[in-house]
Formats: sequence, structure tokens, C-alpha cells
Amino acid sequence: MTNDKTHTTNYFDTLIEVAPDTKASCGSKPAPKGDQMTVAAMQYERLANNPYQFTSDDVIFHIFAERNDLPESERPQARQAFFSKGQPCLRSSPLPKTYGFGIHSDSQGKVALMGMETERYEALQQDPAVKKVKAMRSSRK
Repeated sequence: MTNDKTHTTNYFDTLIEVAPDTKASCGSKPAPKGDQMTVAAMQYERLANNPYQFTSDDVIFHIFAERNDLPESERPQARQAFFSKGQPCLRSSPLPKTYGFGIHSDSQGKVALMGMETERYEALQQDPAVKKVKAMRSSRK
């Protein structure tokens, strides 16, 4: 028996606010560790260079595929298998937890990154049409 259910991490018209316990005061670019790109650095690169081009699912799967050296030809089937079970959403990303970035999803679920110090971030926080969710805390309360 196969699992035909597809899970998603996408949000719509939503701002993922920085985590309540972040130590960041502004958005700062994550540094790679040595010659190894971290998940945070990979997510940052993907989102900062392509605002509102990808959904959360696109970003999360792309990072998984890159880190696991999946060939392009295997990605469609791998993506289906990947989302056949629940995956952590961008609320658990190090970008809003540690690096001071909010993540906005538009009405089509496409995401963009913005520093917590920006006017755009503040405007989205004040917009009643935009749902707000906090990023996951880094530590238990």
C-alpha cells in the first residue's frame, strides 16, 4: 500500500516573524563553515537571490536534493517521496531563528526574505491582511 498523501510546508499571505528568543538585532548573512555550505547559508542564498520565485516546498526540497547530490533526473520522484511524509517548515529555519530574517509568503505561496530591521518587515507586521506566525524558539521555555 502506498501513501498518496502529499504534505506541504507552504504558507499563504503569511509572515514568519523572527523567533522570540533570537539574539539577532538585524538580518545578517549566514557564513559557510569552512568550505561547507550550511543549511542556513544555502537557504539564504536561494531566498535572497530569488525573492518571490519559489515556494517554501521548493526551497526545502532544493536544499535536501543539493545536500544529498540527487541528480536532476531523480528529483521529481524524490520530491514526491520527500513530501509523502511531513517535513519541518521554514518556521524551523535558522534564518528566522538565529539570523534575524522574516520570511514572507505571498498569496501564491512564493517566499521572500527580509531583515527584521527593514521597513518592509515592519509594514508586514502591521498589515492586518497578513497572518503572522513566529519562528520556532531555539530553546525550550
